Amino acid sequence: MTLKQIKQGVEAVEDQLSDRPFVVSHTFERNGRRLDIALTDRLRQSCERGRVWKSKAFLTALKNAAYGFDETHVRSPGGSDGIFLLTRDHRPRNAMMKKLFDRFLDKPDSGCEDLAGELGTEVKALQPVRIVSHHMRLLGVLHRRAGEDIVALVDFDNTK
Repeated sequence: MTLKQIKQGVEAVEDQLSDRPFVVSHTFERNGRRLDIALTDRLRQSCERGRVWKSKAFLTALKNAAYGFDETHVRSPGGSDGIFLLTRDHRPRNAMMKKLFDRFLDKPDSGCEDLAGELGTEVKALQPVRIVSHHMRLLGVLHRRAGEDIVALVDFDNTK
């Protein structure tokens, strides 16, 4: 998939973001599993504030979701692109942890409950993840089902 196609997928759903907890913008197939990438209004607002919405770095990170989530490599080895778990036990705490845990998963009225409800699960069942690319990380939650995964993106991080 090209960056142009990724951008078209974002543009096709962006006017629906304010009405729903999330909207699927892209679907990839990896290792026999379907992977839906969903955008949220929270992500759009954060990216617009950071002036990265639909930027090349943002679109490249979305494109890297096609690498999928590999159960045998759930942590991000240096230099690898793809979807990786984010844990609470990394020290020192970094900006990604604060954005995903403190400002979303652990914060009342963050929209996390609505997102989990729309996915048909509980907040505690959502796995915090990041989509890694060279210039940016997209932050979200992974929900795994039989034969398919969905990643709902809620924020970004472009700190070095």
